[in-house]
This record gives sequence, C-alpha cells and structure tokens, in this order.
Amino acid sequence: MSKPFNDRPAVSTLKSLVDPASIAVIGASDDPARIGGRPLAYIQRAGFKGDIFPVNPKRDSVQGLKAYPSVADLPRAPEACIIAVPAPIVPETLEACVAKGVKAAVLFSSGFAEMGAEGQAAQDRIRRIARDGGLRLLGPNCLGIFNAHSGWMATFSSSVDNFLPEPGPVAIASQSGAYGSHVFALLRKSGVNTGIWITTGNEADVDLADAIGYLAEDEQTRVIVSYAEGIRDGDALRESLRKASDAGKPVIMMKVGRSEVGAAAAASHTAALAGSDRVYDALFRQYGVIRVDSTDQLLDAAYAASRGRFPSGNRIGLMTISGGVGVQMADAADDLGLDVAPMPESTQAKLKALLPFAAVRNPVDITAQAFNDVSLISENLRIMLEEGNYDAIVAFFTMIASSKYIADDLIKTLATTREQFPDKVILLSLIGSPEMVRYYEDGGYPVFEDPTRAVSAAASLMKLGRFFARRGTGAPPEAPKDAPQVPTASLSEPAAMSLLAKWGVPFVRHRLAGSAGAAAEAASKLGGKVVLKIASPDILHKTEVGGVMIGVGGGEDGEVKIRAAYRTLLDRVRGQVPDARIEGVLVAEMAPEGVEAVVGVQRDPTFGPVVMVGLGGVLVEVLEDVAFRLAPFGVEEARRMIGELKGAKIFDGVRGAPVADVDALAELLAKVSVFAAAEANRIESVDLNPVRVLPKGYGVVALDALVLGAKI
Repeated sequence: MSKPFNDRPAVSTLKSLVDPASIAVIGASDDPARIGGRPLAYIQRAGFKGDIFPVNPKRDSVQGLKAYPSVADLPRAPEACIIAVPAPIVPETLEACVAKGVKAAVLFSSGFAEMGAEGQAAQDRIRRIARDGGLRLLGPNCLGIFNAHSGWMATFSSSVDNFLPEPGPVAIASQSGAYGSHVFALLRKSGVNTGIWITTGNEADVDLADAIGYLAEDEQTRVIVSYAEGIRDGDALRESLRKASDAGKPVIMMKVGRSEVGAAAAASHTAALAGSDRVYDALFRQYGVIRVDSTDQLLDAAYAASRGRFPSGNRIGLMTISGGVGVQMADAADDLGLDVAPMPESTQAKLKALLPFAAVRNPVDITAQAFNDVSLISENLRIMLEEGNYDAIVAFFTMIASSKYIADDLIKTLATTREQFPDKVILLSLIGSPEMVRYYEDGGYPVFEDPTRAVSAAASLMKLGRFFARRGTGAPPEAPKDAPQVPTASLSEPAAMSLLAKWGVPFVRHRLAGSAGAAAEAASKLGGKVVLKIASPDILHKTEVGGVMIGVGGGEDGEVKIRAAYRTLLDRVRGQVPDARIEGVLVAEMAPEGVEAVVGVQRDPTFGPVVMVGLGGVLVEVLEDVAFRLAPFGVEEARRMIGELKGAKIFDGVRGAPVADVDALAELLAKVSVFAAAEANRIESVDLNPVRVLPKGYGVVALDALVLGAKI
C-alpha cells in the first residue's frame, strides 16, 4: 500500500468535485445502459443547470448534446469531469484535463491498486498527475458521487435508476461503492433523503477523511453516514471527525475488519490496512462517533438522528400496551447502559388515578384499554415527561395505532404532545401502512416496528447528546517548559524515570547506586525496607533474569543485607545476561498501599501514539480490562477513559478499602498523553507498570518505567 502524500490539499478544494458549475463526460456513450452513458442520462434527468460537455471522438452528438472529440477541443474548461475510459489511457486523459484547467475528476476505471504491485504503480502515477496539476481525483475503481441539491449525478450506480435522489439532511461517505449504494437505497426506502453521496474506491487522492471533512463543513448536511474498511491517513480522519463533532453533526460509522479474517478481506478489497480495532473504538469514543455493527443499526441511527434532537441525559421512559414487551424494552435499555429509572411515587399515584388498571412504575403499561380514550395517552406522556424527568420516551402501540377507528384521534392527540414538548425525543413502535407511518413521522415521531430497535435508536441519540454537551471542554495540559526529548539511545529504568519525571510523572523516591556501599547509603536515606532493581538499557524484563529484590534491608543489620543483596543481584544478572551493560542498581522506597493500575503508550501505524489504562494484576493480563485514547487529550477525557474499565468500581473502595485518587490518575494519563504526542516520532512504546493509585487526596506514584525508542 502506498503511503499518503504529505501535500494533502484542504478539504475546501473538494467544492469543485461535490458541487461543480460545469462538467464533462469523457468516454460519453449514447447508450444510457453503458458506464459512459448512464451518468450522462442521470445528470440530464436530474436537471443539472450547468454546461454539460460529452467527449467522444466517434460521435457528433451524445444523448442529444453536442459532443467533442477530445478534452482539448472543449470550448472552455469544465469545473469537473467524469472519466469512463480504459485504464491504459487514464494517465494521458488526466494530463489533458490538467492542461485544460479541470479542477476535479471522477474516475470509474478499474485496473489499479486492487490488481497488485503493477496496478499500484499506475495508481501512484495518476495520483501524482492529479496532485501536481491541482486536480482533485475521486477513485479510481469507484461508483462516483452525487449531489441531489444540484443534480450532479457522477455515478453509474443502478440505485438511482428508478428514483433519482432528493435533497435531504443525510450524507453518505463510503469506501465501498456497492455498500454505499445499498445504504442509500435503504435510507430512501425508509423515507430519509440523502443529499450528498460519495464513494471513494481506491482513494488515489480523495479519501474517506476528505469526504467526512467536507461534509462536516457543508451547510446542507446534518448527519454523516460512513462505511470504512481501512484508513490510510489517521491524522486526517481524526481532524475530520473533530470538525464534525465541533459542528454538532452526528457521524454514524460502520468500520469493518474487527476479526483477522475481516481485516484481511478489507486489505485485499481496498488496498488499505484495517489497523487495530481497539484503536478505532478509542477514536470513535473520543470524537462521539456512533459505531454500528449492522446495516439495521446504521439505518436506525441515521433515521433517528436526521430529526436533529439529541437529549443529553441517560434516563429513558418506556410506555407499552404489553407487559411482556415492556420487559423486553427494559432489558434492551439496561443492556445499552440506559437508566430505566422508576417514576416518582407521587407521579405513580397520579398515573394510577388516571388509569387504575395500569402498571405505572416504568415501564408504564397502559394496556390496550387506554385506547378507549386516547387523550389518556397524551396525558400519560405529559406526566412522564414533566415529572419523570426522562430524556427520551419509547412508546409501544403495535397495530392498534394504525386501526382506522383509532389512528386519526391518536395522531391528533400526539400532535398536541409534540406541541407541548417540541424538543423532547419520543419514539414510537407501531405497525402500519407506509402512508400511516408517514402520518406519525410528519407529526414529529420516528417510527420503528421493533420496540427494541426503537430503544437502541434512543440510546444512540442520547449518546450523541451527551457528547455534544461536553464539546469544547477538557483541553490537554500544556507541556512542561524545556521538557527533554527522548534520546536515540536505549534507556535504562533510571533514565526512563528521570525523563518522564520531567514531563510530570510522579515516581516513588529512588536513587541509582554504583556500588554496594552507595546502595546501603541510598537505602538509609530512603528509610526502612527498599526495592533493588538492576539498571541496564539492555534488560527490559528484569524479573526474568532475577534482577529484582523486594523488601530488602531494615532493622539493625539493614546495611549488611543491602550490601549482600547488591552483590547477589549483580551476580544473578551477569550469570543470565553476561553481555548486558550494567549502570548499577536502582534503590527505590517501598510504595504505600493503593489500587494498582497500568498506564502505557503504544504507537499505532495509522493513528500514532495511543494511551492505555488498565487495572493491574490479573484484570489486565487475563481479562484485558483496558481502555484507550489517542494522544493528546485532557483530564476530562481521561476520567471517561477510566470509567470505561469493567473494574472501575474498585476505585470507589471495596471491602473497607479507601476511595482511590482517580482525579490524580486522570491527571497522570493526560500528562502522559501530552508526552506521547510531543515525542510521537521518537517513541515506540511506554510502560508504567504498576502505577499505585493512593487514597483520595494522596495522588499516584509510578513504581516502574520502560521507554522504548522508535526504530529508525
């Protein structure tokens, strides 16, 4: 796979690709069924207002339009062009476009990076032609782009054969053309219009990060739906997701390649590496992306988000006409981490007075009898919203809501509820004809047939709302003045501790001793029993070579014990690793009691340094109870990171243990993230293991440190 060029253009240069004022179709066909003819037919049907120039050396006209024998013969430069010619003549075609002054091109042709090394070389060539010529290139091997707002239909996808897209709030950015078409068609079927649709294919120039970045700035786009197989430029994607989050635009993404089999398939399909899936999860949490695992989840989240209401809480109210379905919804809500809080006792009494036969705790089971007087439904909703303090409500009405005897009155009474609570999120679960469903949707209510899918959609909206509510907070701490860089030479533990301490990492008190006498003197100044560890840049895992002794010294003969331990330690290590460079022995105080955690940094090949936190011992080694974030980040993000640990409750104090200083751990993580970002090109990994989290108010101390420099 080729690496990204450093001369990455600004996403604003995509304006000519997404919304051109004039276009040319190179390889235009008079047959609307052919690849070169289909987009031209779509463009004319869609009512594109700008100039359209077909290029075909064998015809005087194409589909009723004057044709030109070559790009050079065009009367003026089109802003964008569609290239539908065989791969061997693509380079000369692009050169002609650059010479004419074309600003953007959509390249359908295949036969490039997806074909192996020779195809990759050809793709690198056309990318360089485009970059050197200031032309933004979409593709090759893509299904193209459309903009329903302007009638620009640069695609041969059959998904627009029968129904041209209509302007709408959702935009799609997909690396897969076929799947992008599938999602567009399903969204249209569900009544959600897609205004802009971009498929990136092999990504010779324009990639998924470009597309998301442009859509984040596009005023007509309110929701971004995306499909990714692998990301070439992690920094660019991160910046684009930041723009979307700053703009308050939901990004709903399916990122495939979780498994080894899936990752291999993604690499072979798009010539892009899938990367570490945990790192993608960290990225998405950091920037509020809704990650979905299925097409149904993607459609439900996009459908709900397109209405633009994002409650910032986590409390969900459930109304049902079936006790069993109420339990289903409650289980689904609990699985998603939502708070199915009961109604206040006084409110329960009020609801019971309205509907004596109802179960009023939450879920509120009004039973089908409530439909004898549909005003009771709106009154129940009003009370739940006003007194239950719920951030969203899901109401299950099944087929009753579409009964000809009930629907009109129910729609009217629900319209009153919507007028009373215009900003509240209320989702309905019902079954009805498409026309009936549209009635409810037009009244401001998203409609789902499956009640648990409605709950899942509500969870996505609340997750987005919580993320948007915290935007602009928690900037990373500033780097210390004159903080040292990581040296190119390998670091021993004392050297690593000295380096990180200057970046703000607190360590237990320690001294480096070069002799048995110096070790005894260091132990005397530290007081009590100490830990002795071999200091060598050539030994990463000291315990494996007998290079650690714990609880040495103390008492009347403490000095004798320290001297003997010093010599024993050196003899052990020299016997195990005779060629290792020995700097001496690190003498460290015994750390106070606390909760053990692990803090680390690993450099990801796509996204750079990633910071990890986990609980020490078996929880990190066996259960892999860890959380990640991309560096750098602030203290608030670090707190959320710690809160994701399955065993996070241990910090609250267990079996009489004191509450741990989580704030200090969060501050440590933020400082490590700043170090990792600043030294990204000079480190491979960092380990602070263990980190002792002391009782609240007493901070944290790292007991060990390992810094591996980047391999050059």
